[in-house]
Amino acid sequence: MEHPFSSGADSVPTGPINKHAVLTVKPLRRLVPIFPTQPDSNAPPTSNFASIPPTGPFPPGAAPFFPFYASNATPKQGTGTQPGHGRAYPIPSPVPINSFKSPVSAAGNGDIGSSRRSTRSRTDLDEDDYSQSDGYGNMDIGSDGVGEKKSVTRKKTRAGNPNSSYDADIDSMVNSLLRSFNLLEIDTFRQANSDKEFVDVVVVVYNLLRRKITQLDDVTAGVSAQARRPDLRAGTICMTKGARANVKKRIGAVPGVDVGDIFFFRMEMCLVGVHAPSMAGIDYMGVKVSGDEEPLAVSIVSSGGYEDEGDDGEVLIYSGQGGVQRKDKQQMDQQLVRGNLALEKSLHRANEVRVIRGLKDYAHPTGKVYVYDGLYKIHESWIEKAKSGVNIFKYKLVRVAGQPEAFTLWKSIQQWKDGVTTRPGVILPDLTSGSESLPVSLVNEVDGEKGPAYFTYTSSLKYVKAFSSTSSSPFCNCTGGCQPGSICPCVQSNGGYMSYTSLGVLLSHNSLVHECGKSCVCPLSCRNRISQAGLKARLEVFKTKDKGWGLRSWDPIRAGAFICEYAGIVIAENGMDFDDNYIFDATRSFVPLEPFPNDEPAKFPFPLIISAKNEGNVGRFMNHSCSPNVYWQPIVRESQDESSFHVGFFAIKHIPPMQELTYNYGLVSADKAGSRRKECFCGSSRCIGYFY
Repeated sequence: MEHPFSSGADSVPTGPINKHAVLTVKPLRRLVPIFPTQPDSNAPPTSNFASIPPTGPFPPGAAPFFPFYASNATPKQGTGTQPGHGRAYPIPSPVPINSFKSPVSAAGNGDIGSSRRSTRSRTDLDEDDYSQSDGYGNMDIGSDGVGEKKSVTRKKTRAGNPNSSYDADIDSMVNSLLRSFNLLEIDTFRQANSDKEFVDVVVVVYNLLRRKITQLDDVTAGVSAQARRPDLRAGTICMTKGARANVKKRIGAVPGVDVGDIFFFRMEMCLVGVHAPSMAGIDYMGVKVSGDEEPLAVSIVSSGGYEDEGDDGEVLIYSGQGGVQRKDKQQMDQQLVRGNLALEKSLHRANEVRVIRGLKDYAHPTGKVYVYDGLYKIHESWIEKAKSGVNIFKYKLVRVAGQPEAFTLWKSIQQWKDGVTTRPGVILPDLTSGSESLPVSLVNEVDGEKGPAYFTYTSSLKYVKAFSSTSSSPFCNCTGGCQPGSICPCVQSNGGYMSYTSLGVLLSHNSLVHECGKSCVCPLSCRNRISQAGLKARLEVFKTKDKGWGLRSWDPIRAGAFICEYAGIVIAENGMDFDDNYIFDATRSFVPLEPFPNDEPAKFPFPLIISAKNEGNVGRFMNHSCSPNVYWQPIVRESQDESSFHVGFFAIKHIPPMQELTYNYGLVSADKAGSRRKECFCGSSRCIGYFY
């Protein structure tokens, strides 16, 4: 089949590139060294250089980093002088053959494997490495703050023993999880050219698996869960089982991945095909040109570990990889190899490059959230001195016009938070009047309506009478908060596991969560009181175009994270007003439309119906969707002989800022004749057209 990049057998067009085409990646069998092994100081530059010189103009003090050869002057040993600049710089060593070959990786097709070099910056590291250095000794920590600053050594845990009961539990869980999502036998075409639904399912499965491994590791003595890196282990399992999307590398946009999509782990980007290396900042592929293969960059990650200049939402000044930090603490100039060479080639081939920006995670100051900022093109390249004194490559990337906002939206939100600018359309800066730990803005940018009908804001659920427990309810004496693996009766009520991470991410699914109650002595910050500690994200109530008032977040929300509970007044089933538009009815049936296993959700021991018409919280503004991004979870708080049941809302998948939060209202039973069907405007491709 003719290569998508070729207009003929041995030519490369300069016209538009088909960014949706899947490129076949073949190993590079033979390459001519990029630099001559022994440059002649008296000879002019020749065509022996496989790389192409960067184009200017160069900023003041910068020097073009090509060609590397000695001048007629007699410099010091190991240095040369660039004509017209008159300063010395090191002559790079000859580049090894296959220096930018993409080796076969155990991680799966298309991934860049480990170089096993000592360079720790923007180089390809094995996916089982247990630290993620950003090139300056800092940790590139994942969503749950997992990671430790230590030498990169492979740890041996029980998970590495195929005969262990631990592995048997994991393997059984994985097979059950994949079976419930129909991922045991995946259509190869859908795997190669994935749609949005399939990409979402892959990420959801990965996160459910990662969270379950985290929960199992939490109670295991000996090795901490942080050292075991459940994010990498879950990713390796998904790769091995074939639970991944867009398995072939490609230039340009990736099917099923939208501009503005977010990731909390590098492995998520690997699994959906947006950026293959689990740690390297530059991803590239071999493309056949004039009979030979050359590398072209397909994506880059700019996460703050280098001297990048990325504050401009339309322009990114990106630093090359390598040469910044070595194990022997020596500094060295970057070389025009591997990812750097791929970026240089992409400059001259004018292909689009995907840009992912790693930003600070609001929920975990040492963690990052990765934002897909869309397609860029490389316009210039040059060399300049880094702060450490070594020469580094610089590439100017300009965002392709006409794409949705991504990084620029994040900048605007941060300015709202910092008070630098005012959020347009604000009616009230905090409709909760201080009832919540974080303010909730009321915003209307659609029409002149000044707000919803009057109601009293309450942050908790109110019972006329508490539910009596048939047995003596446990309570704990954990003055410092409940801990995993302890004999705490509240933890034991959850099967001996913690239900949440410290960041408020739910580790279990479809089971009743037992939280500490009023009789427990643990503080409000206890990991077993997540739903009681208030909002975790900065929310806003906003006017939609056709659905009344809705709810969304200024902050990114990770899969499984607690959002809010449904507050209001618990009412009797026979006292329900069918004209009440602010009803939560747990007795409804829920068609499994959302990307969750097709099992029955946990049930309340009695018909729980909540009215938020007169009293309620932000949960009352969450609209229905046939393809929701939020689900509800039953929670019980026990206190002596009484129990109170609550409804908590959690994220099904990662939710970018300013995306509406929705859940499935469910279907009423046939005997409730008073319920009126309402037209659904969710806009989902799976919309059934109505809800109750």
